[in-house]
Amino acid sequence: MILDLKEKSYPEQGGGIMAISGFQEITKRTAVYPGTFDPMTRGHLDIVARAGQICDRLVIGIAPNEDKRPLFSLEERLEITRDEIATLNMEMDIVVKPFTGLLVNFAHDEKADFVVRGLRAVSDFEYEFQMAGMNARLSPSVETVFLIASDRCQFISSTLIKEITELGGDVSQFVSENIEHRLRSKLRQLN
Repeated sequence: MILDLKEKSYPEQGGGIMAISGFQEITKRTAVYPGTFDPMTRGHLDIVARAGQICDRLVIGIAPNEDKRPLFSLEERLEITRDEIATLNMEMDIVVKPFTGLLVNFAHDEKADFVVRGLRAVSDFEYEFQMAGMNARLSPSVETVFLIASDRCQFISSTLIKEITELGGDVSQFVSENIEHRLRSKLRQLN
């Protein structure tokens, strides 16, 4: 916890600090942004940037999530995400790490004040609303904050990006050049 002391100066009485009036408690806010990030898209980066407006530290938790049959291994997704985050000019502390198990446990381990989730469409809301409700029941101290996707990112999904790339389409407006290169390279390896 940091205390922000408010100083008052009275130049008409010889200058300098004459009184310290009260204080305001400033706390650092930590958020967890969980996902598979297979791969990280411009939509994910938009949520990261906007989360920076409401927290001081963001922990991007990457889940193995084998049920989604990710294209990239967990280690590759960690590396890719770290590379993408390194390109951002953010003043907040951003940490990228893997997690397994319950999201609420991960949030507690990271001393997170809240979980950040991006919403693109009504279909996202139904699933996310149910998850937020369940997480609240499992751990009432873990809040969920929904950030609505920016209009330029509402249709972007990692699944569609992979499909478009596999079919030879141009995904440069949805992912960085680095990710586009890695996608094409990975798909060549698999075919």
